Amino acid sequence: MLLALLLCYGGFTALCLSMDRHHADLLRRKLSSRSRQLFRVAGWLLLSVSLWSALAVTDWALGLVEWFAVLMLSALLLVLLMPYRPRLAVALAGISLLASPIAAFAQY
Repeated sequence: MLLALLLCYGGFTALCLSMDRHHADLLRRKLSSRSRQLFRVAGWLLLSVSLWSALAVTDWALGLVEWFAVLMLSALLLVLLMPYRPRLAVALAGISLLASPIAAFAQY
């Protein structure tokens, strides 16, 4: 489930960065339309890969329940970090994406 958590947090952060206001707050620059599309596609791709990783470990019933729990936990973490530590939120997303291959090897 660690892999799903890391991918969910990265996906939600990418979706967050695809919005004008959050992108300006977090990265302190203007969002181009190409970057918006790239962040949006990356976010949804990471969320779908996290679903796949959650279902690969267990069966459908338990995998979906665990995936929804991981979705809520990662979204809660991002929502709590955004107003108080926005730079930490972006740094954690980078760390989670760098640590996800390690978690993938540990999972299988």
